[in-house]
Amino acid sequence: MNNPCERAPGIGIAMQQRLTAGALCAMLALLACGGGSSPAPTPPPPPPSVGAADASRLLDQATFGVTASDVAHVQAIGVDAYITEQLAYPPTQYTGYAYTPHTAPTSCKNDGSSPPDAASLCARAQYSPFQVQRDFFIHALNNPDQLRQRVAFAMSQIMVVSSVEIYEAYGLADYENVLLNDALGNYRTLLQDVTLSPVMGHYLDMVNSAKSNPANGTVPNQNYAREVMQLFSIGLVQLNPDGTPQLDANGAVIPTFNGATIEGFASVFTGWTYPPLTGASSQWTNPINFDGTMVAFAAQHEAGTKALLNGTTVPSGQTPEQDLANALDNIFNHPNVGPFIGKQLIQHLVTSNPSPAYVSRIAAVFADNGHGVRGDLGAVVRAILTDTEARGAAPASDGFGRLREPALFITGTLRSLGGQSDGVLLRNSSSAMGQPIFSPETVFSFYPPSFQLPGTQTLAPEFGIDNAATVLARANFINTVVTQGGAAPDSTVPGSTGTTVNLTLATATDNTTMVTQLNQLLLHGSLPSDASTIILNAANSTSAGSTDALAATRSAAYLILTSAQYQVER
Repeated sequence: MNNPCERAPGIGIAMQQRLTAGALCAMLALLACGGGSSPAPTPPPPPPSVGAADASRLLDQATFGVTASDVAHVQAIGVDAYITEQLAYPPTQYTGYAYTPHTAPTSCKNDGSSPPDAASLCARAQYSPFQVQRDFFIHALNNPDQLRQRVAFAMSQIMVVSSVEIYEAYGLADYENVLLNDALGNYRTLLQDVTLSPVMGHYLDMVNSAKSNPANGTVPNQNYAREVMQLFSIGLVQLNPDGTPQLDANGAVIPTFNGATIEGFASVFTGWTYPPLTGASSQWTNPINFDGTMVAFAAQHEAGTKALLNGTTVPSGQTPEQDLANALDNIFNHPNVGPFIGKQLIQHLVTSNPSPAYVSRIAAVFADNGHGVRGDLGAVVRAILTDTEARGAAPASDGFGRLREPALFITGTLRSLGGQSDGVLLRNSSSAMGQPIFSPETVFSFYPPSFQLPGTQTLAPEFGIDNAATVLARANFINTVVTQGGAAPDSTVPGSTGTTVNLTLATATDNTTMVTQLNQLLLHGSLPSDASTIILNAANSTSAGSTDALAATRSAAYLILTSAQYQVER
């Protein structure tokens, strides 16, 4: 055999002279001169091409706001890889909260005075949603696990608790951490963790619900039993896989449950109380404590059989834990869960009025993620975001899209314009727009998923809180952060930074280019030409004779952000 370091065919003499003997031998080995070497691996194919408009639309659906750097990142790695990357992020949670007694001490009581009174500052921090609301916006603006945070926010509006009842800050934070942990896991796990959360137990009265007592006429509390079915899982009527109601022979909808079913689940959910305080022994009716999960007391659990969904009966003589597992499995396996939960997630992430076909495709993924697993929320969210109706440079239909709910309107503005905030202005503004974060008035959240535009059959849930006052609040917010330069730090909040945006992101040598940049940054490049002309004329007029170098940008940004084209995300 020839020496492998002799000149090989195809390698020029000049090149060979420039190579050292060792380098040439290594090169020839790669050319299989020595025999037995594996061929070089085939490089992976490049990610499918993603246009800037589609990348921007994806980020509107999957995050709390589009940034130019994220658009470039999605274009570089592709939609599927971006979602995979987001699904892999661990949850960034609410931290720094500690147990506080349900009754505030006299030194920590809100007597109506404004901060910086020591008692009211204590009450604001520990016995109101103030700090948790601030943290929500800080997380939304800055955390890398954007998709998880976004889905957890959607779940907080489906599996609702509220500071109307849970006024302790640590309790609200604990519950939001449950949703963050489970938002992209399995729905069965989420259902159990929500059910056993002492926060939910307190809010919907499962905690300390005891077996029937004929002596005093008490029966198991039915509140959680009703809402876990009506709102958290299957809804009121039987559904087809595409989310449309099933009808009986007379054309009437078919109820999913009746009074006997509610009684059966109420009996299942008896015998649970708050977790014991640290260092204390556990007893029936432990003191109010939102840290941890509820604990069972078999002596307070309803005995006997219990009627559940679809003719299932829980046998008598089981422990509270066994009954609970049977009941949650019964709910989890109901065919309504996929279309009921899937449709609401589509509404919160992509479009308020999804087609039945879209719902059906998502329900199928809920039923089986492709590997025989039911309830895989990560797979469901991926399917929602990659569906043919969600992707593309333009909306799937004229009825496609959703009004940006207040929280997303606020965070979308700040993230796209390079904003920063301590959350104070943002939680105040969101409340003024009709969405006080984590503080809905009822278990039905801020607006029902079935709300329709008046006079139409078009689903548009977020319009349920859209009125003259909240529309004005939206404009006032944009005026504050864009026109007035933001909000100053709050002296009563440690480390307060206020709220500002960075309008230099859209500076250009001429106003035409600046408007084009804002159009791409905020509207996926979809601004109609006539609207673009109006905005450009306004920018030119504003900048004429102004000493403010950003006057034109402020004018253009204000007009775009308060426009219907921006506020209805498509």
